[in-house]
Amino acid sequence: MASFWITENHNYERPCMITCALSGVVANRDQCPGIPYKPEEYGAEARRAYEAGAAVVHIHARKPDGSPSYDVEDYRNIYDAVTAACPVIINFSTGAVGIPVERKIAPVRDIKPAVAALNMGSMNYAKYHEKKKSFVFDFVFANPFAEIVPLVKAMQESGVKPEMECFDSGHIGNCFPLIDMGLLDPPYQFSLIMGVQGGMPPTADNLCHQVRILPPRSDWEVIGISHDQWRMVAAAIALGGNVRVGFEDNFYVSPGVMAGSNGELVEKAARMVRDQGREVATAEECRDRLGLKHR
Repeated sequence: MASFWITENHNYERPCMITCALSGVVANRDQCPGIPYKPEEYGAEARRAYEAGAAVVHIHARKPDGSPSYDVEDYRNIYDAVTAACPVIINFSTGAVGIPVERKIAPVRDIKPAVAALNMGSMNYAKYHEKKKSFVFDFVFANPFAEIVPLVKAMQESGVKPEMECFDSGHIGNCFPLIDMGLLDPPYQFSLIMGVQGGMPPTADNLCHQVRILPPRSDWEVIGISHDQWRMVAAAIALGGNVRVGFEDNFYVSPGVMAGSNGELVEKAARMVRDQGREVATAEECRDRLGLKHR
């Protein structure tokens, strides 16, 4: 492929890194029976995703009953189960509402996964209320610099790569003071989240805009939410980026067809990558590419 098509953040020759977000914390098994709750279920889902082509798994911890957990012990049990199941790269969530910063960062500091998510700004969520059949505008996802800075400092001290999650263009802009402060090192890892009500609308034009304003030496992925996922996955692959799929973001492999496992979602993403003439990145390639220090 001619080299003049390759720019700083559009590298069509680079293998596509697939991340799988195994569970999230909001959805439950009444909505999707394949969501893992117990550590051994996380391990089995991680293995299915890895064998289908995922280089990374993103983890929100849960208690064995399925309720959300922010406790180090639950993260450690899941981490141990996943590392025993397959050699995938592990990414811990630090996103939570109403949880103190020290509690958010404790699993990252104590267990030291390879990567940890870092939400890069605040936003308003407009949540659809099924019973009222209307949107409810009363939820703020607050991520001020007063929390971002101690989180990224703790990641830096622990040798954990920040995965900067951006719901809108202004969130990308928030990375530049952190770079100036010496808190972020290239290659920078970004997740561009599209389709959340209150964030960036999920269009190819908007994705192109977000990629254009990333700092040089950025490695980026798209996270398309719900029914918009596969369209945004296709656009990201075409732009030379990476992709995230998994039950946290979307349950369906096609309209009306629910996936039985995270592996089925990764399998489809990998097929889409190869259909566009790109290769699927291995976990080993991604460790080298991102300069990761831990599992």
